[in-house]
Amino acid sequence: MAADSSAGAGVAVVTPWYPNPLQEWAGSFVRSMVEATAPGCGDVTVYHTEAWLMRQPAEEVEAAREAHRRLLPVALHPAPDVAGSRLVRVPVPTVPDYTFAELAVQHARWLREALGGEPIPAPVVHAHVGLRGGWTALENARPDARVFVTEHASFLDKVLEQPDSREMYERVLERCTGFLVVTDVLRDTLAEAFPALAHKIEMISNPISFGEPRERPVTELRRWLYVGTLVERKGVGWLLEAFAECLAEDSGLTLTIAGPGVLAQQLKERAAELGVEGAVSFTGAVAPDEAARLMREHDLLVHPARWETFGVTIIEAVAAGLPVLVTRCGGPERTLAGIETAAGEMIDVEENSGSIVAGYRRLRDRFPDGLDLAKAREILDGRFGYRTVAEAHHRHWFPEARADGAAAGADGGPEAENDGAANGGEEA
Repeated sequence: MAADSSAGAGVAVVTPWYPNPLQEWAGSFVRSMVEATAPGCGDVTVYHTEAWLMRQPAEEVEAAREAHRRLLPVALHPAPDVAGSRLVRVPVPTVPDYTFAELAVQHARWLREALGGEPIPAPVVHAHVGLRGGWTALENARPDARVFVTEHASFLDKVLEQPDSREMYERVLERCTGFLVVTDVLRDTLAEAFPALAHKIEMISNPISFGEPRERPVTELRRWLYVGTLVERKGVGWLLEAFAECLAEDSGLTLTIAGPGVLAQQLKERAAELGVEGAVSFTGAVAPDEAARLMREHDLLVHPARWETFGVTIIEAVAAGLPVLVTRCGGPERTLAGIETAAGEMIDVEENSGSIVAGYRRLRDRFPDGLDLAKAREILDGRFGYRTVAEAHHRHWFPEARADGAAAGADGGPEAENDGAANGGEEA
């Protein structure tokens, strides 16, 4: 396998998002990627370039940056992280109203400062998101390094709307060794924007851990759960309205809403207006481990997003043995392709609560015999599990290992590639 053949190879990860003590959920999918891919890679260092917003008057900004430059060497404290990796946090002072390209320039600048002007030492660099990760990596990588970029941002359209950011994005696509996306929604968007470079774009999904299923299977669909940010795009307002309607039919229902967001207070007030505050719990932001525990303790994940590029939470729920009620909002109909009814119920995106209510009733009426969560879990593990995703990345990162494996396969040796398994992870 590529992971075994690459032992001792150095890998650097460059990302603007990564969990921190104040935001344990931020960039948790990046940490999962590190946890999945680091085993067998030798030295792995994560460079988290973390934006620190400055709101000083313009005349004070440069003085603040100069102070930051002097303090930076003192602030850099590499720390051990998941799967034997090492984490280096690099604060990046920024100001409001930067374009995405201007933010990328700052991230690249301050990583260079943290490195003392030297390039990232690793021969393989894996960057997250096109500009703040990709541009930053390309500007700081060794001349001979292989640089791969993974795009998973749901706001990609906003990036491409900015002329300077669009131009920089095209340069990232041109310069990188390989460009990866987590869903074909993003691949199609980029291929349309940059048709001459579409051949460089490939798909490898986010990795999901399938290691901790629930102890006992779900026996009824009464404890609802939502995990995500509390913003309009996630449809959580319609979820609350739908829950109130279903609660009127079944007083034993409960709803837990886990996540931060600008709508938190508004949702609490609406719950009171609907008279359902006693059945609805707001947990605020939760760490990934806590989110996984909630999934193992509830009966149904309801995810009525208006738009998703992938929908990690949905796959995590099935991994935890939880049925899902989810909208066809871009990513989910692809990630759940072929197992929609086995995993739960899919509904159309509608600007009302009716679709959610009707979907819940259909799911409730065919539960449990109309579902096959064990089958759904097995198939999704083959598509998005740690091993599948890690092997896909290692084939890109370490082509010499792939060549060795192909040679062994030609001789009938044990390193013959299993392209079927690889394709299963990339076709979601």
